Amino acid sequence: MNKTVRIGCASAFWGDTSTAAAQLVHGATLDYLVFDYLAEITMSILAGGRMKDPQAGYATDFIDVLGPLLGQISQQQIKVISNAGGVNPLACAAALQAACDRAGVPLKIAVLLGDDLQPQFKQLAAHAVREMFSDEPLPALCVSANAYLGAPGIVEALRLGADIVITGRVVDSAVVSAALVHEFAWSWQDYDKLAQAALAGHIIECGAQCTGGNFTDWRQVPDYEHIGFPIVEVSANGQFTVGKPAGSGGLVSTLSVGEQLLYEIGNPRAYLLPDVVCDFSQVQLRQQGQDVVHVQGAKGLPPSAQYKVSATYPDGFRCTASCLIAGIDAVAKAQRVSEAIINKTSEIFRQRGWAPYSEVHIELLGSEATYGPHGQRQDSREVVIKLGVRHPSKQALVLFSREIAQAATGMAPGLTGIVGGRPTVYPLIRLFSFLIDKDTCTLEVDLQGQRHACALPALDHLDSRDLPLPFTPPKPRGRADASVPLVKLAVARSGDKGNHSNIGVMARHPDYLPWIAEALTPEVIVDWMRHVLDPIHGQVQRWYLPGSHSLNFLLENALGGGGVASLRIDPQGKAFAQQLLEIQIPVPQSIADQVN
Repeated sequence: MNKTVRIGCASAFWGDTSTAAAQLVHGATLDYLVFDYLAEITMSILAGGRMKDPQAGYATDFIDVLGPLLGQISQQQIKVISNAGGVNPLACAAALQAACDRAGVPLKIAVLLGDDLQPQFKQLAAHAVREMFSDEPLPALCVSANAYLGAPGIVEALRLGADIVITGRVVDSAVVSAALVHEFAWSWQDYDKLAQAALAGHIIECGAQCTGGNFTDWRQVPDYEHIGFPIVEVSANGQFTVGKPAGSGGLVSTLSVGEQLLYEIGNPRAYLLPDVVCDFSQVQLRQQGQDVVHVQGAKGLPPSAQYKVSATYPDGFRCTASCLIAGIDAVAKAQRVSEAIINKTSEIFRQRGWAPYSEVHIELLGSEATYGPHGQRQDSREVVIKLGVRHPSKQALVLFSREIAQAATGMAPGLTGIVGGRPTVYPLIRLFSFLIDKDTCTLEVDLQGQRHACALPALDHLDSRDLPLPFTPPKPRGRADASVPLVKLAVARSGDKGNHSNIGVMARHPDYLPWIAEALTPEVIVDWMRHVLDPIHGQVQRWYLPGSHSLNFLLENALGGGGVASLRIDPQGKAFAQQLLEIQIPVPQSIADQVN
């Protein structure tokens, strides 16, 4: 069977560029166009929007971007799959149907329903649900609760004849794997192919991050202005290539794809998805041509009988203010002004009988604050004071936002004003993750107003004892008589999952991996990144991926709450890899001579 399926991804998040879809439709030959809009944070934002307006709660960008392309999508017979539905997929479908009507394009739009568990919240509370990481009980009030569905519902929508499928919360890779299961009629028990499909989705779900975006070797990446968005071309055996439209910017290399392979995963031998448990440890990447990388080697195991659910709940209020201060002793002045603002407002709180701040986080941007003890620049003449505070009362933070202004005339010299004006007070939304049995969700496909039941396939569920054991990295041979920064030996990328962060490190050459692994033990990472780890619950795990000569580190409880709950300038750990790339790695002089 020589058939291949070509899938392009036009969005990595809600707010990504509006130019990608047109680039892919005009500049490539596609079978499917997919969009990924949803992050854990996005769901809480959309839920808040729906509370204010019952017709809101979906990614409106999807309609704006797709509208002008509907005619060509219909003409080229490109099918579209997107999780743009957020917490209100039916409203998203109605808005898109209106756009189709205006364009005179008769496309069949299907909606996958069943991920929204808010209507069942009371029943969930009665079952003593516990948070899967902290073991905390379910909060009394949640603003959203959505299960991470898999691909079967999307496959059913395609089988029913849908041209466009809109979902709520599904795992990011499902928009790709569903297309492949449908096109190749793969069995739900063909776990190796499902793992390859999930990997294809994982590689392109973050858009240009595999085509040169967020890439360690950024100087090598041409034409950021027109960076190409990714296309996977998948064969019936599950192997695929990663590419981009001809003539577009960016690059596709084993290292750029490898960084994305490692992005935001935990245990690479047990990447848990609703349809398959993936083992990415032996995935191999091969440069097949200019801007084309061949990918193979993912393995699969049966999935568990549960869905992960992400709920969000309000936990007081937050406010963040930024002020530029310049001149002699800028760092010292910034420290004194920050302390004075917090001390003064705390005194007012006490006088009024209010509770103290729940949390205060001060960062002096420009003094290498994100580097913690590894910061080298303490003499900057220009820094930005970033004050993040949390409090159970909105009234208290409104007072905080007003009192900051007095620093311009009543405190240290050189303060030029509040960046962006008086800061706004927002509700603080926290993430609560838990597991439920899959039969808790009732999946339905709404196709042009007609509801169709969707049963999950019968599967052999995973026994945790069947999970593969981690690999042990090879020991180096020879003597280390020199040292080089990690960036000379490897590329790296970091990201977030709730309050955890991962740092993936891929050796530039297989010979470098043993030396990297010898130096970067979990204990060393704990020491190097101690300034971001929770002092009580923070810890680091490490895994070795022999197929791609890589290491993956999971930094647990390293993001100050993560997402919108974190008061840090880097709440998603995006800069963690950049910090680690500066660590010195002992190597033989011969390797040092090669890389210097």
